[in-house]
Amino acid sequence: MGQERDISPEVAEELDVQIKFAGYLQKQEAHVARMEKLENKRIPENIDYDRLRGLSREAQEKLKKVLPKTLGQASRIPGVTPADISVLWVDLEKSRRAKA
Repeated sequence: MGQERDISPEVAEELDVQIKFAGYLQKQEAHVARMEKLENKRIPENIDYDRLRGLSREAQEKLKKVLPKTLGQASRIPGVTPADISVLWVDLEKSRRAKA
């Protein structure tokens, strides 16, 4: 106890950077985890985008044209918003629970 240790300026700078950016890195890691879930969440081939309430008209049109296989693919379609992805995800979860 009470011992002071000298650390190099490089180590001190690295520690300072890690402390300053720890919150940002945690947010990025959470974002990556969410994106991985989207990539693995499959969309049924026979989904009827027209029946999904809350899905924007633009998203309906683009999704019907592209026919993405996963939520990750759908999220990368220009004009499909995060809100549209949420609507789609909720519908897929409802369908999954109804089958279980």
